[in-house]
Amino acid sequence: MTIWTGALALALLSVLAAAGWMLLGPRPSADRNWTEEHRVAPEFVVEGDRLTVHGVRNFAWASASTFEPLWETRSYDLNAVRRVWYILTPFSRAWRGPAHALVSFEFDDDEFLAISVEARREEGERYGLLKGMLRNFELIYVAGDERDLVGMRALHRGDSVYTYPARASPEGARELLLDMATEANLLRTRPAFYHTLFDNCTTRIVDHVNRVTDTPVGKSWRVLLPGYSDALAHELGLLDWEGSIQEVRERWFVNERARTWDGAEDFAARIRDES
Repeated sequence: MTIWTGALALALLSVLAAAGWMLLGPRPSADRNWTEEHRVAPEFVVEGDRLTVHGVRNFAWASASTFEPLWETRSYDLNAVRRVWYILTPFSRAWRGPAHALVSFEFDDDEFLAISVEARREEGERYGLLKGMLRNFELIYVAGDERDLVGMRALHRGDSVYTYPARASPEGARELLLDMATEANLLRTRPAFYHTLFDNCTTRIVDHVNRVTDTPVGKSWRVLLPGYSDALAHELGLLDWEGSIQEVRERWFVNERARTWDGAEDFAARIRDES
């Protein structure tokens, strides 16, 4: 057997093994003993111009692992969608590659709804990059208050958090919100597996953006390494702020402003304060 024949045989076996895993491996489920942070899959109900979201997470975090759980039902006027924000949290300050991305929708009267696509964990289960490639987690769209989804990362996990204004019209922001709402509802009855590289927080956002924008995001290593996805969005003109990417990052790095939040004023307004 030549080297090329052996390599071809190995490649064929790998393809067959992957196909077998796809056909015979575990099936996604919406019914497991979920950790409290992922216990509720939100339901989005649209009636005319009114959006009602059942299962909005608004936990009060005391540390990275302790919180007071609170699930709410909130209602929004779709005509009041003002803009969308792209929020990025690199996991390491030494290397931006691994990161979590989410979006937040701003309404009139400074009201916000954040949506975070996550690996849905069961009780006692810990997230891992390798585990995320092997059908260990389902996907969930977490709908939540920024005080929870952003504040938890900036104040208690110690992640670097960047909150970027996206360049989108109110109509475009509304369309993006409704597209994400449709997919979140679909996962309630047709669960799917999370994948660290190919079906995750960032790739899902890219898919939604590509369905509603005239400036599609193409294939890029900066999507596979989402800590650099802000540079890609900036290059494509998807961030609504002028200057170099370094200047944009410096302006919209929110950790220091988050630490000045006193618990009384609105958290979303505090982290965007230009003073």
